[in-house]
Amino acid sequence: MKQEKQPEGFSESGNPIYKYETLKRDSIEPVIGDETIIEDIDKHLSKFFDDKDVTVFHEIVSDKIHVDIYFIKANKDRDFHILMTSGMSSLPMNVPDEFKDLAYAEIITILPKQWSLDQKDFEDENVYWPIRQLKFLAKFPHLYDTWLGEGHTISNGNPPEPMSENTAFVGVILLPSVTLPKDFMVIKSGEKTIHIYSMIPLYQEEMDYKLKHGTSGLLSKFDKYDIKEVIDIKRINSCKKRFLLF
Repeated sequence: MKQEKQPEGFSESGNPIYKYETLKRDSIEPVIGDETIIEDIDKHLSKFFDDKDVTVFHEIVSDKIHVDIYFIKANKDRDFHILMTSGMSSLPMNVPDEFKDLAYAEIITILPKQWSLDQKDFEDENVYWPIRQLKFLAKFPHLYDTWLGEGHTISNGNPPEPMSENTAFVGVILLPSVTLPKDFMVIKSGEKTIHIYSMIPLYQEEMDYKLKHGTSGLLSKFDKYDIKEVIDIKRINSCKKRFLLF
């Protein structure tokens, strides 16, 4: 196992905080997709979804790992789209020894059925940012020799910036899905166990609250304001202070 990166400090809730500088690299490490992973993810998706509802956005040029994005479109029985990475699990993450069974992962996010996912619209960052964020997260642990798992929050830059012009989300948290079946969230691929996490976008106040009160504290706020897993770019900020007017 590689040496674990040491935290820069700890949040008030006791969780380690890591900071990563923008990579400065002279060249990329071109790779092709892992055929075994691709085949096993295909088989897994076929157990839950009709093949006619599944499309793949293929990565043309890959660095370090090859990451495609599966698009499972909404239908008459499912009023949301699903996006899922394929390729993050081609390499193990640098997990601490006590979490060695969590070394392989993929990430999903859930979008409302009204969200345009035609490739002709992808030049619009207001449309594309969930895909961009999924691809970033999939490569992140392999480029920075670290890991991602349940409850981890990742900001959009340092300092954090909005994901796009039409939303104030500045980061994400990875959580188990509460929308999809529990058995969907684990894939067996040979000797690998691949864990799937759901990407939930966060406002700055929610990022700050999670650092102070931990994942359970943030989830209590989500419950209070009935925050859904399906992305809503205009949803209520569960941790923003509200003032009563008299």
